[in-house]
Amino acid sequence: MNLSEMSGLELIQAMTDGKLPHPTMADTIPMRISDVGRGHVTFRARADGRHLNPLGGVHGGFAATVLDSVTGCAVHTMLDAGVAYGTIDLNVKMLKAIPLDQDLIAEGRVIHLSKSLGVAEASLRDAEGTLLAHATCTCAVLRRHAG
Repeated sequence: MNLSEMSGLELIQAMTDGKLPHPTMADTIPMRISDVGRGHVTFRARADGRHLNPLGGVHGGFAATVLDSVTGCAVHTMLDAGVAYGTIDLNVKMLKAIPLDQDLIAEGRVIHLSKSLGVAEASLRDAEGTLLAHATCTCAVLRRHAG
């Protein structure tokens, strides 16, 4: 099937099932989709030695990237074939230091979708469920116009 003929949910599910390759960003920031449904997505992520700031802690950009990805993918699951999205605004609250070399869980869910905007929220937690970071994201819904 042509990618432009797949709904967002079908595309994300195909990546989850290994039928489509994951985005290359998921090599830079190790994250994989572990669960997907209409309006929600769960990722597994893991910070490693490539993600350190000058003080030796995990850079805040790690959490921001994971949360941007999981919120965007949640919005994508609600979109029809041929409809794209782009992040307009990402607000991240860092609540605890991101641990190095530990499995993390990011969960995103859509809280609003209109013809032109999608709004989602996400959490990043450690394996014990401790909330490390929270985000809200607004995405532009990019529809092709005939003519």
